[in-house]
Amino acid sequence: MSLGIPPQNTNLAGSQEAIGCHVGPSVRLSVTHGLKQYDVAVPPQISIGDLKKVLAQQSGLDPANQKLLFRGKEKEDSERLHTSGIKDMARLVLLEAPRSQEEKPQEEKMTPEVARACEAIARVRAEVDKLADKVSTLEAAVNGHKKVDEKEFIVLTELLMVQLLKLDGIEAEGEARIQRKNEVKRIQNLVEATDVLKVRYNNPFVDQGRSVVATPQTDWATFDSGSGQTPQPHAPQPATQITENWERFD
Repeated sequence: MSLGIPPQNTNLAGSQEAIGCHVGPSVRLSVTHGLKQYDVAVPPQISIGDLKKVLAQQSGLDPANQKLLFRGKEKEDSERLHTSGIKDMARLVLLEAPRSQEEKPQEEKMTPEVARACEAIARVRAEVDKLADKVSTLEAAVNGHKKVDEKEFIVLTELLMVQLLKLDGIEAEGEARIQRKNEVKRIQNLVEATDVLKVRYNNPFVDQGRSVVATPQTDWATFDSGSGQTPQPHAPQPATQITENWERFD
């Protein structure tokens, strides 16, 4: 069961048409696009327009329909990395731009507030990626019948809830709201998976081939309501199958 979303890598190979021949050090960039992440290495003198051509090979988005954000601001095609403050290991956000004013309503145009929200969500996503790896490691230990400190299940769930609270504190509209909702559901799935592993660890004779949905009985409706309050899980029930009404969350 793969719970993490591995980044897709590309480099200068195969991109010479977009950026020309280059000899010397490159800058490594991490570009977030929805739930995906692209790691690219390009010359520091490359223009934003040529960077979009490189990203088009990975994302499938036509360069004309791409918007690249750095620190909450959209970068123009004519700008170059080394003159716009984009350095090695920088993080950018890739969004799909409307093809024409007629295709999407005026109110859906990217605003500075939406851009900042997208970057905040990207930071949460990076933390959730790390927690997803921990869930996978915990899963391997349970499947291998290895001894696990039960505190690991509790701590991991609490860390996921912290990221959920961060998402709840992000004011999001339009594209940012879609990204936040997707990340919320991803965290919910990880919380469910962690609780399933805890149930299986405490009940080793449960059929591992069965699909078990087990989660703390949490009032998710408090999230995305602006209350800012942490939902408190109820006491765990002595059962091997616990259900959750996730659709109340967003």
